[in-house]
Amino acid sequence: MADSNSPQQQPTSGAAHRLVVLDMAGTTVADGGLVEQAFERAAVHLGVEPGSADHAAKLQYVRDTMGESKISVFRHLFGTEEAARRANSAFEQAYGELVDGGLVAPLPGAREAIEELRAQGRTVVLTTGFARVTQDAILAALGWQDLVELTLCPADAGGRGRPYPDMVLAAFLRTGAVAGVREVAVAGDTAYDMLSGVRSGAGVVAGVLTGAHDRAALQAHGATHVLASVAELPALLARLDEDAAPEPGAAP
Repeated sequence: MADSNSPQQQPTSGAAHRLVVLDMAGTTVADGGLVEQAFERAAVHLGVEPGSADHAAKLQYVRDTMGESKISVFRHLFGTEEAARRANSAFEQAYGELVDGGLVAPLPGAREAIEELRAQGRTVVLTTGFARVTQDAILAALGWQDLVELTLCPADAGGRGRPYPDMVLAAFLRTGAVAGVREVAVAGDTAYDMLSGVRSGAGVVAGVLTGAHDRAALQAHGATHVLASVAELPALLARLDEDAAPEPGAAP
């Protein structure tokens, strides 16, 4: 259910939210912990010994930064650009192999929610912190290649992923679906998703409880609403549209 009494909730704009920017892993896609599995495979290639204190510390950082662009995570962990790119390549290969093994699935109600959002007349964009090759592998595994109007990864928005607002703003610019950023709705499962939405100026920044972070973390980073899952998003936006509509006979 939407957390309509959240102390973090802020008024949304009077305009309908006709552009919806959705995160993938943890929000619309269940990957069963594949990020951690892929990182562990990649870390071995970089000489990080499994079971060591260094391995544990790096894995914890990966958990703490769920939602961030993976190349940015690896730059922090491995120091040099060369090492970060090698780690990222190993990670993407490992994740792709796991995806090809059938270990990703839509979260319950996610596809139906996306279809309902589109039926409501909204433009839907799917975003990720992964590289394009990994995003495409996930979309292919799910049969989602034609599900939405646009998909974006950090490279599509100049290279900066979450918590920067760039992918949300790229969706705004590339679709031309709305006149202003307050007419954008963002949904995700991590604190970085919330920061990205807030920094973009989106009118709705909805956190979902199906992924990495809990209600407190989502609210602390700016969630205007907290939902049990993305399946609740169409009803929330329909209600907000109705609340914002002018009364019959009201002056324009």
